[in-house]
Amino acid sequence: MRLDKFLKVSRVIKRRTVAKEACDKGIVVINGNVAKSSSEVKIGDLLEITFGEKVMKIRINEIREHVLKNDAKEMYEIIE
Repeated sequence: MRLDKFLKVSRVIKRRTVAKEACDKGIVVINGNVAKSSSEVKIGDLLEITFGEKVMKIRINEIREHVLKNDAKEMYEIIE
C-alpha cells in the first residue's frame, strides 16, 4: 500500500492530500529513510512522523484497504 494512503486509512493523518504534502516536505521517515508519498509500506515497518517539535514513532501491524474509524488504531501501535 502507498504510504499516503496508509496514513489516511489508518487515520494517522486525516486527509490523503495532507499526508502527501507531509511526505513531500520530508517529515515522514520509513525505517530510517526519508519517504515519498508513493513509497510502499508493509507490516512491520517503522514510521517516524514529525509534528512540530514532537516525533511520533509507530509500527505497522496490519494493512487494510478500508477500515472503520473505531478499528483504525489496530493498524498500528505507537512506539514513543
